[in-house]
Amino acid sequence: MILLHSIASTPETMKFDGEKRNALITAYRVGLYEDSLPFWIKHSVDLEFGGFMTALDRDGTVIDTDKSVWQQGRFTWLLGELYNNVHPHERWLQLAIHGATFLEKHCFDRSDGRMWFHVTREGRPIRKRRYAYSEAFAAMAFAELAKATGDDRWSSKAIECFERFVRHRIRPSKGDPKYTKIRPMKSLAFPMIAISSARELISSIGYSEGPVWISRYVDEICNHFLKAEIRCVMETVGKNGDIVDHFEGRSLNPGHAIETAWFLMREGDLQGDRQLIETGCRMLDWMWQRGWDPIHGGIFCVVDVNGLPVQEYWHDMKFWWPQCEAIVATLMAYRLTGDSKYAAWHQQVHDWFHKHFPDPECGECYGYLRRDGSVSSRIKGNMWKGPYHIPRMQLMCLQMLQNGHENSKRDSG
Repeated sequence: MILLHSIASTPETMKFDGEKRNALITAYRVGLYEDSLPFWIKHSVDLEFGGFMTALDRDGTVIDTDKSVWQQGRFTWLLGELYNNVHPHERWLQLAIHGATFLEKHCFDRSDGRMWFHVTREGRPIRKRRYAYSEAFAAMAFAELAKATGDDRWSSKAIECFERFVRHRIRPSKGDPKYTKIRPMKSLAFPMIAISSARELISSIGYSEGPVWISRYVDEICNHFLKAEIRCVMETVGKNGDIVDHFEGRSLNPGHAIETAWFLMREGDLQGDRQLIETGCRMLDWMWQRGWDPIHGGIFCVVDVNGLPVQEYWHDMKFWWPQCEAIVATLMAYRLTGDSKYAAWHQQVHDWFHKHFPDPECGECYGYLRRDGSVSSRIKGNMWKGPYHIPRMQLMCLQMLQNGHENSKRDSG
């Protein structure tokens, strides 16, 4: 593993003054329990066919009944997480069972065991993708439900889904590969999701192989995606970690990199590995400098590693989820290091998010803003945006501020 040079700060307790800390706690608590959760529970639960419909207009009106399999897993995970680790509300448990049942009955291709990406309202298959992220999110969901119910059947399904997810990357199933042998490339997305989902399985069901997978993919990130010489976390690299000097190879995704940074910080904290915490903080430093918009504020979607133009027409938009990941990462870095710059960055991105994304009239948050923070689309949910990044951010920040630890309920497995 490549470990980067140390951070100068030493660990200290949270130093937000009482007034500021209480204001943040109130914002995250109200945002989660009085806004995000009520909006999604009211508008997305499909009582007729099961699961959740997440294609919602500004006021929560369903505008497309097709279902994202990612969102079935993610919302089920969130509900199980809340039931297991916040309060055992029966409504949360029943909705988690509601989501898991739809996943189990309708979201698997019985011919090969893979999961669909996109299904109809009734659960008829529409599309499967080359990658197996549906399996990773389902694994997290089933694991939380196993913990909530004590039913080993859900635990077995969680492990089966996770191991299918990693096997598919190691030995892809039938179908054309994403890249030919001319220019094989790989993305940061897989190892980051592998680390996160393995940690959830360890925490929920004590998954014994989880630490092995985490170690493997932390090593891959550190050795292939981190480029200390240019202070950068690459989004896509060649097979052996080389920078590919073409549009895709030069394109950086600051949101993904910052999310990965807090995954590594969390692992370092749980494992007692100070160097890993420092590596995650250094990743945050690099990608904050590359991703924060110095003119209008907020985290960019895509930037070029060399400062060249990028091909994505939406590159300078402000999507909801990179801001959420920056909010979590900066607060976690501050808690773990005591470095006041992270407190300042946290307040900066917190304020920018809460100024531009929430919809006080209809509830929840917009997902897609123009560079200047004006609303690009009134849509509240679709195949990609659902009850995940925002409520996860609210829950984690609330826990960090209240408990001094982003996951005080958890242990290292």
